[in-house]
Amino acid sequence: MAIQLKNFQLKAVDSLMDAMHNDKREIILKSCTGSGKTIILTHFINTYMRSFGNTVFVWLTPGKGNLEEQSKEKMDQYIYGASTKLLCDVMTSGFNAGDSCFINWEKLTKKGNTALRDSERTNFLEHIEKALDSGITFKVIVDESHQNDTIKADEIIEYFKTDKIVRCSATPKPYRNAFTVEVPEEDVIAEGLIKKLLIINENFEQNITVDDQITYLIDKALDKQRELHSAFLRLKANINPLIVVQLPNKSDALLESVERYFNSKGISYENNQLAVWLSDKKQNLENIVQPNATPIAVIIKQAVATGWDCPRAHILVKLRDNMSETFEIQTIGRIRRMPEAKHYENDLLDSCYLYTLDGAFTESVKQSLGKGALDARKLLLKPEHRAFTIITEYKTDVPFPRDAALTLRVFSEHFKTKYSLTGKLLENKTKLQACGFNFSQDIVDYTKSGSVSKLEKEQIDDLNAISIHEELNTTKHGRDYHHCVSEIGLKVTLDYSRINTVVRKLFLKDLRSDYKVLGLEIRELYSFVINNKERLIAEIREAMSSTMLQQSLKVNNITEKPLSFPLEYLFTYDGTAKVQTELTKNVYKGYLVSAEKRSASEKLFEKFCESSKNVDWFYKNGDKGAEYFSIVYEDNLGKQKSFYPDYIISINGKIWIIETKGGFTKSGESEDIDKYTGKKFEVLKHYLNKYDLKGGIVRQDKQSFELCICTDTYSDDIKSDAWKVLSEIL
Repeated sequence: MAIQLKNFQLKAVDSLMDAMHNDKREIILKSCTGSGKTIILTHFINTYMRSFGNTVFVWLTPGKGNLEEQSKEKMDQYIYGASTKLLCDVMTSGFNAGDSCFINWEKLTKKGNTALRDSERTNFLEHIEKALDSGITFKVIVDESHQNDTIKADEIIEYFKTDKIVRCSATPKPYRNAFTVEVPEEDVIAEGLIKKLLIINENFEQNITVDDQITYLIDKALDKQRELHSAFLRLKANINPLIVVQLPNKSDALLESVERYFNSKGISYENNQLAVWLSDKKQNLENIVQPNATPIAVIIKQAVATGWDCPRAHILVKLRDNMSETFEIQTIGRIRRMPEAKHYENDLLDSCYLYTLDGAFTESVKQSLGKGALDARKLLLKPEHRAFTIITEYKTDVPFPRDAALTLRVFSEHFKTKYSLTGKLLENKTKLQACGFNFSQDIVDYTKSGSVSKLEKEQIDDLNAISIHEELNTTKHGRDYHHCVSEIGLKVTLDYSRINTVVRKLFLKDLRSDYKVLGLEIRELYSFVINNKERLIAEIREAMSSTMLQQSLKVNNITEKPLSFPLEYLFTYDGTAKVQTELTKNVYKGYLVSAEKRSASEKLFEKFCESSKNVDWFYKNGDKGAEYFSIVYEDNLGKQKSFYPDYIISINGKIWIIETKGGFTKSGESEDIDKYTGKKFEVLKHYLNKYDLKGGIVRQDKQSFELCICTDTYSDDIKSDAWKVLSEIL
């Protein structure tokens, strides 16, 4: 099955390849459940094997859940022609170059195992020795590494005499002096693979007294399951959301009570609506992972947490027990996958739900997921705001292939404008060199030298900076050049061949182009790209967002229609915050000052709205989805983007649209991380003029502790006259 890797997965594969050329033996792959860890690893193995064919990868898995068989099946699925083996295959035919061998840890480490017992046939250790004698090198992958970090396990790894151990986990243990490849969870969410938010105990009363946790929690879960199922049906998505009920490990009496209560609700093993997955009891598990499988609930204990992949699992009922924090987070991972690997732009369906009376469990989940795990309740729109409408814009273009010619033109214009470059290529090189670009023909790396009394950033920053020069080797560094160009391509959604053409037309001497800014030889190009990779990525981001390079604010092919505020709103908040005051000027009844997720600027702005005598009401807009207000614009490469301004407010009866951004430090330095703020200001201003509305960008000046607003022209300098004190304007 051909599969298109997501950008963050491609980047992880590249980082793992870099790690293989690093001198560190231990490599940590930290990747949350649902991020496609197996996809990343199988494509990494395939990429590595293409360059180093005389290799065997040994993929070690925990003992529970037949994870080694699942992983082997996935590699066979994803990588055409892969040579995969299980332990029984190794015992029959040994190790051959190019093999990927999936082996269950416990078959090697448990007493009484057969794999390491001396017998008439060649035993496992002799198969390893034979492979090593033939010149094969072993690379070891330790899956779910947090579960098998033992002396016995390390003994097994040492048999392979490997120079590289890749340890993978959503919750890895710390290893000193390891090369860490971390997949940012926000990237996985942005690509739609996992749910945006975990909602904890939605609509629970402030003070709960229950006679029976089972009836209370399962009733909540069943109500939510029906609500989710109805929402999927309205979208014509054939998905039956699954409730996962987790029991404590020693809880036979509790199991019977759960089964009895489900039976009283017409959910039983007999009608296939109830499933169970325990070590000594398994029922109705066949095809349970299918999107529209019959079971609506499955009862589990701890064992199912490892390697179980059921994207329709949406709700977790956690009955009281005392498990480790690591395992708890693994369990939450089972309900975080999106059933169709995409978001529905619907808060209900893009969240997962936990119901539990276990306070310790709730706290550890919140600590681990931070603002990804929040309390929630449904709020209703106040009647006086139900007639309000505003014109919203939707993208109507088809999935957009980047235009390599436009990319080349924009990058060239960016360099020429920013650095005053001309058609004189040698002069351009001198200007760029003066601006900090590295034109060394060697590959340059940097390290620190000196001593520190404490491991503090300030002391480490004060150490001597040492540059390490390595003569360019086109074979070795050609691979590094490929990785750097691929990473640059990720930023503009261009594949390697097209972004490589753009880079060469910009910088290479012998390739004709009207947009050339440098005239480098091929070896010089390799070292220039490798030595300046981070700088080039930063320049590309700037080129895409620059208002100076904007061709036109007019966007073709957009849909406009009136939008009302949603009648119901899933309000998420931090239930542990000391202050839970209601903000009465919000358009929803029950909106609290502890609202999350909110930036510092948003929190300050909401408090300003509540206290201002001129503000009639305010509405916090969503950041994605058709139910929220959006304005469509194009980046400098012609791709349509949706801009969701933060707030719609009424000032003495006049509608204002406000976008909040990071503030300015006491010394006036910008804390705004959004490269597109200037462009968004122009887009917002164009929209406001079109519909005769008011608005602007709001940021905090930390020198005066005042919120300030730009309404006419935008500046990234707080001292500019473009910025006015907000309270003097609104």
